[in-house]
Amino acid sequence: MLTGQGGRLRVGPWQGDDQVACVVPVNDGTPCSVIDVHRAVELLAGRGYASVVTAAIAPLDQAAFLTAGFEVQERLHLLARPLPAGAAPSLPAGVALRRAHAPDMDAVLELDHRAFDPFWRLDRVGLDDAIAATPSARFRVAVTTGRPITTVGYSVVGRASHRGYVQRLAVGPEHQGRGLGRGLLLDGLRWLERRRVKRVMVNTQERNAAALRLYEHEGFERQPGGLAVLARPLRAPA
Repeated sequence: MLTGQGGRLRVGPWQGDDQVACVVPVNDGTPCSVIDVHRAVELLAGRGYASVVTAAIAPLDQAAFLTAGFEVQERLHLLARPLPAGAAPSLPAGVALRRAHAPDMDAVLELDHRAFDPFWRLDRVGLDDAIAATPSARFRVAVTTGRPITTVGYSVVGRASHRGYVQRLAVGPEHQGRGLGRGLLLDGLRWLERRRVKRVMVNTQERNAAALRLYEHEGFERQPGGLAVLARPLRAPA
């Protein structure tokens, strides 16, 4: 963790890659400073990383990174909706939801790798970070009820005070389009509602049309500004 003139920054490897670093502003209401971003870049370059990416960050934090030589790598929609959730969750026939446990991790990560493009895939550290990102979280898996039991989807939903976050939602490609994503989403919204959450946030890639349709169908609205993942090299190409 780096502290300085502005908001704090968390640094480390990106998805376990020893060539790509990640720098994440810690959301405490204080925007990053250009000086602190430069300090993080120098630190990561000194550790031997070839490049660095940010997490998905809001416009308030983007300014310091752009001034420090970062460029937009990917833009994301930021969406929000109020609670209560409304409809009760329903699932396709032959699928049930349950709490995720440690033995589920390998199957969850294998599914995650099939559901997302390489840049967005989670490793074990990334999944642990998603679960631990808020003071309380609901980690659920969708599994087939027949034999063999197969993990076909999962979700991570978090709560911080009266605000909720859909941290991760994935459905195996062969099970998409059957309502499973909606069932996972509504299950998470109902959990947040029981904990008196008033507003829920989620982000998704601009080109992920299926996810955008799901969220907007369930009452989420696009927020001004959106988010962006920024990146910059730390050393000249060989």
